[in-house]
Amino acid sequence: MSSKTFTKPRKRDVDNAIYGVAEGEENAMRSLYELCGSAVYAYALTVCGNVYDAQDVMQDTFIKVYNAAPDYVSQGKPMSWILSIARNLCFDRFRLQARQVNVTDEALERQLGSTATDATDRLVIKSCLLQLDEEERAIVVMHAVGGVKHREIADELGIPLNTVLSKYRRAIAKLKNILEGGNNE
Repeated sequence: MSSKTFTKPRKRDVDNAIYGVAEGEENAMRSLYELCGSAVYAYALTVCGNVYDAQDVMQDTFIKVYNAAPDYVSQGKPMSWILSIARNLCFDRFRLQARQVNVTDEALERQLGSTATDATDRLVIKSCLLQLDEEERAIVVMHAVGGVKHREIADELGIPLNTVLSKYRRAIAKLKNILEGGNNE
């Protein structure tokens, strides 16, 4: 992943890349990775809590996408489909490791290095995200980085839509308050 500015992938582009993978097009997997790699990694990092597990989950996600692409039928939510694969792989990893999830400073620094352009931006984002709880971070990352709709996040996390909406609003308000120099309470 490069240090360029992150843009949310368009659904049509992701769908086309998945169909290209299914049809064996030469550069389709690379295109899919360029479109979705940052979002998948950010999500996996948020859930897994460390760089190594997040990297493994990201790689396993793209392998599963590659294998499942021939059976893929677009329902207008390709990022949700991909992130649900990542989510299942994260939870499989938790069941195997039976450990708590905490996003480490090193893990956040590495991820932010791939999406924020300068050290000051990375430091500010890292500091802010660390002040959110795990679920708030997951919701913010899925929506802001992955471009996943709130309804899809609710389905993926198995929580009510109103809970997702209120947690997202509270997290954004908390981040805004932090950035404006207030406390986060």
